[in-house]
Amino acid sequence: MKIIQITDTHLMLSGQSVNGVDPEKQLRAAVTDILDKHMDTDLLVMTGDLCNFGDPEAYDILRDILASVPFDVRLMLGNHDDRPNFRVAFPEHPHDENGFIQSFMDTDFGRLIFLDSHEAGVIGGIYGEDRMAFLADALENAGNLPVTVFIHHPPMDCGIAHFEKIGMHDDGAVMRKLATHKGGIRHIVFGHIHVPLAGTSAEGIAFSSGQACAHRFITDLTSPMPFWTGGNPCYRIITLDAQGFRAYGIEVGEVVTGQAPVCDGP
Repeated sequence: MKIIQITDTHLMLSGQSVNGVDPEKQLRAAVTDILDKHMDTDLLVMTGDLCNFGDPEAYDILRDILASVPFDVRLMLGNHDDRPNFRVAFPEHPHDENGFIQSFMDTDFGRLIFLDSHEAGVIGGIYGEDRMAFLADALENAGNLPVTVFIHHPPMDCGIAHFEKIGMHDDGAVMRKLATHKGGIRHIVFGHIHVPLAGTSAEGIAFSSGQACAHRFITDLTSPMPFWTGGNPCYRIITLDAQGFRAYGIEVGEVVTGQAPVCDGP
């Protein structure tokens, strides 16, 4: 199975920039590249902070950009989003019985679970009992299927000073719940931190983030005030198959400096 992850697109009104970057231009370039090179994609997942202020007009831009995407799409909410405005713009999008943008999808390589950690007025993630019921049911009904989780906020400590107080505000509840799944958690995929990160939690669960498609941080683990920077539009290719989970970072517009020869080995 081939999944494309785009994260932290932070769409503004057309022509507006955020932290020195035009997010609409970035996302349009990324989607154009995906449609040019990856029409065999099974699923596009956008892991939150779709729009910088949650404006209805910005969600309209997102609808326009995604109109030509022929494969399944799962959109997720981050702290910059607005759930009511999102529901108006995407009324057909899956949600749970409490209106949270949560769903799951069964595939040949396990269950994919999409979680909603957005809470209005909170920069960090919220995942209380009103949402946990969905996750508990989705895990229980998955049986022995391995699970891959998609969420905006990392549900573990990401080890970056800037995010010390704006991570997941759940006292570890999501990770404890995931660790009980008898089929195992194959991977947790998230956004929010605007830099690529890969690791394994104390529970032994693998996780990774995508690079932000809009503005990004210059990676600085210790500064609470890191610097913003720009960069190429980007996304990740995620593959789920008999070999497990793999993720590849893609940047659009890289400068070619040569071509490698065929390596016949050994």
